[in-house]
Amino acid sequence: MKLFGTNISSIPPEWKPLARVFAALGDEHRQRILLLFEKGERLNVGQIAAVSTLARSTVSHHLQILHKASVLCSEKIGKEVWFWINRNWLEKTLGNVLNYVQQNC
Repeated sequence: MKLFGTNISSIPPEWKPLARVFAALGDEHRQRILLLFEKGERLNVGQIAAVSTLARSTVSHHLQILHKASVLCSEKIGKEVWFWINRNWLEKTLGNVLNYVQQNC
């Protein structure tokens, strides 16, 4: 057991974005929203609200949380904001944890 002498007062810098990702994905509604996206697909609030049990304003709130956590990217085109999964960033961020587990556990 590697316990004594271990400094747990900080986490590796590459892990810091994980807290936002895990917090964002800790909500079941946001997990369901994420699961709506097919590979390479872009969706707007109206499309997501149409297949959700949530009000449009609530969907918009959840999308903003996912966006702030960098789970989703967005682009405003005209009056609509389109969202898509930030695949490269998620792969890199979650890969940091996987690499740690593979190397140290």
